[in-house]
Amino acid sequence: MKLSLSWIKDYVNIPEDADLKKLAYDLTMSTVEVEDVEDLARRFDNMLVGVIEKIEPHPNADKLRVCKVDIGGGEIKDIVCGGINLKEGMRVAVSCPGAVVRWHGEGEPVVIKNSKLRGVESYGMICASDEIGLGELFPAEQEAEILDLSAFDVPAGTSLADALDMNDILLEIDNKSMTNRPDLWGHYGIAREIAALYDLPLKEIKPFETDVQSDFRVEIEAPDRCTRYIGVEMSGVSVKPSPYKMQNRIWKAGMRPINALVDITNYVMLAVGNPTHAFDADNITDHIVVRHASEGEKLLLLNDNELTLCDDDLVITDSEGPVALAGVMGGAKDSILPKTERVILEVANFEAAGIRRTALRYDTRTEASSRYEKAIDPERCDQALALSMYYFSELYPELKVTGFCDNYVKKLERAQIDVSLTWLEKRLGKHLTDNEIRGKLEKLGFEVQIDGDNMHVTAPTWRSTGDISIKDDVMEEVARMYGYDNFDATAFTTSFTGAINQKDKSLVRNIKEYLAIRCGMQEVYTYPWMNDVFVNAVLQNTDGILRLSTPPAPELGYIRSSLLPNLCEAVAKNERYFNDFSIFEEAQVFFDKNYTSVYDETESLPEQRRHIGAAFASSVKDINSLFREAKGVLEYMPRYTHMEAYEFRKEEKPVWADNVVWLNIYLGDEKIGDMGLVAKKVSMECGIKNVSVMLFELDATKLKPLKSRTNKFTHLAEYPETDYDISMLFDADASWHDIYDAVMGKKKASALLKDASFVDEYRGKQIPSGKKSVTIRLTIGSDEKTLTSQEIENAANQVMKKLGKKMNAELRTQ
Repeated sequence: MKLSLSWIKDYVNIPEDADLKKLAYDLTMSTVEVEDVEDLARRFDNMLVGVIEKIEPHPNADKLRVCKVDIGGGEIKDIVCGGINLKEGMRVAVSCPGAVVRWHGEGEPVVIKNSKLRGVESYGMICASDEIGLGELFPAEQEAEILDLSAFDVPAGTSLADALDMNDILLEIDNKSMTNRPDLWGHYGIAREIAALYDLPLKEIKPFETDVQSDFRVEIEAPDRCTRYIGVEMSGVSVKPSPYKMQNRIWKAGMRPINALVDITNYVMLAVGNPTHAFDADNITDHIVVRHASEGEKLLLLNDNELTLCDDDLVITDSEGPVALAGVMGGAKDSILPKTERVILEVANFEAAGIRRTALRYDTRTEASSRYEKAIDPERCDQALALSMYYFSELYPELKVTGFCDNYVKKLERAQIDVSLTWLEKRLGKHLTDNEIRGKLEKLGFEVQIDGDNMHVTAPTWRSTGDISIKDDVMEEVARMYGYDNFDATAFTTSFTGAINQKDKSLVRNIKEYLAIRCGMQEVYTYPWMNDVFVNAVLQNTDGILRLSTPPAPELGYIRSSLLPNLCEAVAKNERYFNDFSIFEEAQVFFDKNYTSVYDETESLPEQRRHIGAAFASSVKDINSLFREAKGVLEYMPRYTHMEAYEFRKEEKPVWADNVVWLNIYLGDEKIGDMGLVAKKVSMECGIKNVSVMLFELDATKLKPLKSRTNKFTHLAEYPETDYDISMLFDADASWHDIYDAVMGKKKASALLKDASFVDEYRGKQIPSGKKSVTIRLTIGSDEKTLTSQEIENAANQVMKKLGKKMNAELRTQ
């Protein structure tokens, strides 16, 4: 939000010699974050008002003319210009050498220098409005039209900043820092804060009073969505330009002046923060009704968007139907028109959550909706009304108020809070006297009653719409008014009853470190939305997947319910540069479960979980190696990250996986993930052409960290250990899990057996049909001595004998 300091001074008398840096700092430390302080006049350095004394044709160019321009101090300069509206005696904006402009309002800024144009010396430049950043304040009716300043009665040589009232300071406020402060969304609210900070008097906006009697009325059929609606019917108005001062201030605040009737409503909103709206009274039939829209009802907005409304929308209507989308935008048919002579002024208060839902539903966020959705207090309507009627009366001396109705269905209850002074002192860490505390709060409009240790605080109306609700809010008010930088840094006293160990949080961190450091994988971050191409290829079914109402692109409509589509997209993008890589991601996924929001019962939220997914891509490894790499990463993960072990089963093939190479991952009886080779068809649909891809995905919310570390210290072997390979024939469907369990299960095949590991398997001509050869590497050793060759042979034979007995295996002889 942009604020004009000269406008703020209408309400609080800030000294002319005030230190602006200190003002910005004090506001930032106490109230809102001031992002920038701009001296607006600096935009117009080396620019002045010139008067064209004479116009001569350019000797070498038909479309250019040579103007003799009085730039003050008796100096007449030749300036070459191609403006189509030049005339002698015209006041113009002259950019002298050193000024910064944009040619024709486009491109990068350039510094003006003395130059020759088609052989004629030219001093500076006569400017169009968009070339000096004033296109919205002085819109040109046609191309190559020079800014005509003849209406400004200033002598030649006057600086442009002085002539156009640009000697002002603009404060750039970070909107996020005042989301919970609806009272600050206007110049008057900031003026109130400055007055409190520096103990300055705040100018009161006197209320509007009228004794008009008429049959004009406003009905509110949705009192839960509209607490107050003031309607003022007026005649004697017309569509004309507003005074330059009003236009200038609207422009400084970042809006565009339009005409006097519309400008008054925008000016008042920027002044006090309460939006207003004006209807053409001749197009309002009967009286105004505020109600819920009917399902399917139509409304054409001022921006020419036709809406099909739903019953959650609030509308302003007459007897013929909707004339405005309440709190968001007026309708095209009934707002200010070129021939408007009678108006109905709306000054209203609407329920914040409903306005926010409607603005988001139709992607129509306006200056009005941005303020209403912050929860404006209904008492502020009085300020908006008073200021509106003041300017209507000033701009239209013939104005007559022909109708007035103030329908205030529910008075605002001011927040009341009891605060213990002992508690307050303990929280502040500083003793403040009762008078100091009372003084700080009363400057902000609070009413304070102190009885012993109890302080009863009544918040002002503009702070009672949710901003001030608990005693901690009162503490914050006292602290910020005292000044956060005035508190001494002191060591706080606390006692630790035990270490806080969030094992579930540590587990996710451990998994990421394991994948990145021990497994050498690269972590990636993808957007929360998914591309339709990869959704259709990988997931193949969009049931239960949430779709964004306003996606960043048409093909990016789905929000992720799985990490695999985005991982496949990452593989497709990277296979052009790498032929062997592995990536992983830990991120949030969303499911359409319609959980009710704890903040608003009318809103629902999706179920959210954390998933861990990975992709192993290679064009240099065979499928077996790629599968073992992925499975090895998963198998060792529980050990290195200290969580309960899961197991692999073949129960339900993932839709994206190869028919053979896949596994499900189970923790107990619950499936928590899948792994497998991406099917060839899926790879082609994803645009993955040069690499084979193994994927896995785990539901991280289901993983269970161990209650304590289960690692045990084991001495390094004191005596040599021997690796002994055996190759045996097994049934073709025998799994390594069963083989390992037979060798290293509860009862090992040999007491000398330390470990067994898989080497490879083979199927070929030398292997009988229905069989496969598996090579197993046995680690044999003793803790007491060095084994003899015979003892090693005996241990290996015991293993082969047990495998033969349990799995019908036999030693491979060829």
